[in-house]
Amino acid sequence: MAVNVVGCVLVGLLAELADQRSLISDETRGFLIVGILGSFTTFSAFGNETMNLLRDGEPWLAFGNILGHITLGLFSVWLGYSMASLLWK
Repeated sequence: MAVNVVGCVLVGLLAELADQRSLISDETRGFLIVGILGSFTTFSAFGNETMNLLRDGEPWLAFGNILGHITLGLFSVWLGYSMASLLWK
């Protein structure tokens, strides 16, 4: 959980520096957020996508993004457990 929180804080910080302050280029932003932090934690990318939707005035899409990620994540865990149970009875 700590890694996800730190990743989200760093994504927010870098996004703010790129979007509002123009302190880093779009290419550098993509490299740092998607490349470095994306490999650090995918939860930070999820948080960034949701915040972008909210910032762009799309609360229903943001809610759908949250619901979709949680639902698909839980389903995927269940699927993995089910597959393992079938393969290693």
